[in-house]
Amino acid sequence: MKIGIPKEIKNNESRVAITPGGARTLILHGHEVFVETYAGENSGFNDEQYLKAGVNILNTAAEVYQIAEMIMKVKEPIKSEYKLIKKNQLVFTYFHFASEKDLTLAMMESGAVCLAYETVEKADHTLPLLIPMSEVAGRMSIQEGAKYLEKPKGGKGILLGGVPGVKPANVLVLGGGVVGTQAALMAAGLGAHVTIADISLSRLRYLSEIMPANVDTLMSSTHNIEEMLPHTDLVIGAILIPGAKAPHLITREMLKLMQPGSVLVDVAIDQGGCFETSYPTTHADPVYEVDGILHYCVANIPGAVPFTSTLALTNATLSYALILADMGWEKACETHEDLRKGLNIVNGKIVFKAVADTFGL
Repeated sequence: MKIGIPKEIKNNESRVAITPGGARTLILHGHEVFVETYAGENSGFNDEQYLKAGVNILNTAAEVYQIAEMIMKVKEPIKSEYKLIKKNQLVFTYFHFASEKDLTLAMMESGAVCLAYETVEKADHTLPLLIPMSEVAGRMSIQEGAKYLEKPKGGKGILLGGVPGVKPANVLVLGGGVVGTQAALMAAGLGAHVTIADISLSRLRYLSEIMPANVDTLMSSTHNIEEMLPHTDLVIGAILIPGAKAPHLITREMLKLMQPGSVLVDVAIDQGGCFETSYPTTHADPVYEVDGILHYCVANIPGAVPFTSTLALTNATLSYALILADMGWEKACETHEDLRKGLNIVNGKIVFKAVADTFGL
């Protein structure tokens, strides 16, 4: 199979879909890999490394899309890429369709086969292609939240871990999945007092067993969240309903309960955001203020650490890419249920119910 890797062009997106080592594995399986020149530069992988792996370097994204049977990306195509995608071409990337109707309609019109990393799901309901980036995003959410709590950044001027004689910051993590777990561990490691909220009692039991002593668990409800907000310095939104739009757990009215200079980090922004006042931001302009509360809503948080993220992503996607390339997408999805769940759009039709329900299609 001919596999194409275009350069990512979303704002400040420095990741690349595959490392030279990953490309070499595909080539050793008898496939051809075509990479747009400089695609890996910002992740720490230069053209020479790809050439040594046996990759064909092409000068433009148009050439990559034209020759490839399967396109591997990191982020969803943006408007300038829509016209490059061909009928029956397999596009394997993070799509997050439920948060972007224009993208959904464009991919339907293209006639492409859209297989979304974020909805590939194993029998145990884990999301193997979302986990590595969720791990990065969860840890980064605390790093960024701590930064924007600083006074020069517009925050209330509180150190996450405090110092002897001064209490640490209070962090509320909404969602006890991979993002929430990693965020809670990171915040706790810095010395903050952390509360992690979830609607699953079994998950809360598990978290209470594995978390350090400075992490409490809480059943998530509107009442409990409202009770927490007046005393919370940093809120991490880590809600995920696979393939569907995230629910709004904090409304604009609830912002009045918080102290000015508090920070909200919405890691769910790729799926529409879990705060009513959230809208996507970029690494170039990451925060905005609503009613005195700072919002960090960058839609590609792991893009800030592309070397780590690209290695972690390739570790997860490569085995699936091999199956798709070796068998073709139809046979691969017939025989592998986890890959079949990744199918979102096939030849103009939505085949993932949560996306169809979101837009009434």
